[in-house]
Amino acid sequence: MIIDGDDHYLDLLFFHRKLRRLVVIELKIDKFKAKYKGQMELYLKWLNKYEKQEGEETPIGLILCAEASKEQIELLEMHKDGIMVAEYWTELPPKKLLEEKLHKALIEAKARINQKPPQIKIHGVQH
Repeated sequence: MIIDGDDHYLDLLFFHRKLRRLVVIELKIDKFKAKYKGQMELYLKWLNKYEKQEGEETPIGLILCAEASKEQIELLEMHKDGIMVAEYWTELPPKKLLEEKLHKALIEAKARINQKPPQIKIHGVQH
């Protein structure tokens, strides 16, 4: 992509047939940094403007990092912009630690599934 005369390169670009959208994947070798959100937003907006075809949904992005920064990711509300962050491992941790991480991830996923949107009352009517 050329933006303002500067070359920008996506790490990976896919098209997801069932979602009917482009999927950008950026690979980072270090801990998540807030600036990665801006980079991904730029890529997604460029793709949406110049590459999205008729009938396709808005592009989404995945940033793969060696380590996630959970509080930064939460504060940036990246999911609202169609951006997700995930960690990758270069080697498997010891079995006990892996079991603990998987168990924690399962509990967090179940909690997210069971969360209900907040109920708001406006003039006595619940929405």
